Amino acid sequence: MLFYTPETRDKSLLRHDPFKAIIAPRPIGWVTTMGKDGAINLAPYSFFNAVADRPPILVFSSVGVKDSLTFARETGEFVWNMPTWDLRNEMNATSATLPRGENEFLHAGLEMAPSNLVRPPRVAKAPVAMECKVTSIQELKDVEDKGTDYWIVLGQVVGVHIDPAYIADGVFKLAEVKPIARCGYLADYAVVEDLFQMGRPG
Repeated sequence: MLFYTPETRDKSLLRHDPFKAIIAPRPIGWVTTMGKDGAINLAPYSFFNAVADRPPILVFSSVGVKDSLTFARETGEFVWNMPTWDLRNEMNATSATLPRGENEFLHAGLEMAPSNLVRPPRVAKAPVAMECKVTSIQELKDVEDKGTDYWIVLGQVVGVHIDPAYIADGVFKLAEVKPIARCGYLADYAVVEDLFQMGRPG
């Protein structure tokens, strides 16, 4: 079994850091935010997940102080949009580095849909979207209590949009939606097309 510490990885054996390839697949945080001046930002985040369900809370992590973080801090709101196989190219287009204030919806050819309880719009074609109110923003610290310039934004889900075409017998049909997930390195993704069930032991 190979062992190494993150700072002493043998780059002749592991040319690229495998951390993101190992912790995979990860849901993509396709996040809409709105600044206090009304500017809109839509960006995908590789570090994203659900961290609680009572109440439901989502988290995304920003490397540095980017527009999503700034706008979430200014207005205290964001929307998570589910990226799917059908929306993969549009999602990827929103990762482009654009001048501040330029709308990624327009850049990617996406239609905005109004949210019900928060100001940031949602992706109209996304089969699922969750409206969130920010509960906490904090910089991650390392073991020496030094700042890392990675910032986590936690938001409580206050509203959920689901396309009813993907609901049957009271169940959300995830595999039919085909959500995409982030995997390793620079360009690896996965798509959920199949599920299996295992019951908990009694």
